[in-house]
Amino acid sequence: MQLRYAMTGVAVVLSLAGCQRTAYDNASYSSPAPLTAQPVPSVQGGQLPPPAGASQFPAAPTGAPAEPGQPGAMASNALDVSKESMVGSWRVNGRCDMFLTLTNLGSGSRGGTRGCVGELTAMGSWEVSGKQVLLKDRSGNQIGSVYKTADNSFSGQTSTGQPITLSR
Repeated sequence: MQLRYAMTGVAVVLSLAGCQRTAYDNASYSSPAPLTAQPVPSVQGGQLPPPAGASQFPAAPTGAPAEPGQPGAMASNALDVSKESMVGSWRVNGRCDMFLTLTNLGSGSRGGTRGCVGELTAMGSWEVSGKQVLLKDRSGNQIGSVYKTADNSFSGQTSTGQPITLSR
């Protein structure tokens, strides 16, 4: 048993022998010498030429898009829609996702998109109005609407006339 205590003592002494305190003398260290400035060529200024093949203004649209909130924007064969049937995840135009919940947000329910571009990136809420589903931004302004065309399929447009299709 004495041998075991002796071995433990030797192990402790050897492990402590590897630990030592190192002190640095701050006076022996100095900051590096400052760098010298490099010459810089002169900067030129002037007007850039216009891009090749582009006119100053885009062509004006030829026709006015139908307002999505107006009854004329909805197909006459639109199917009845319930708020509960809309809840969940939808694929928008086959490219991005829309998520609709029943959580109240203003006059509608909370909703949002992921991976979408254009007006749909600002979507914050939605509500059912008759046979239409109105899509709204975070301020409550209507940004589009869709109507039910078949089970798990909706069609419509944004307020600027871009088509929207929802599918599951």
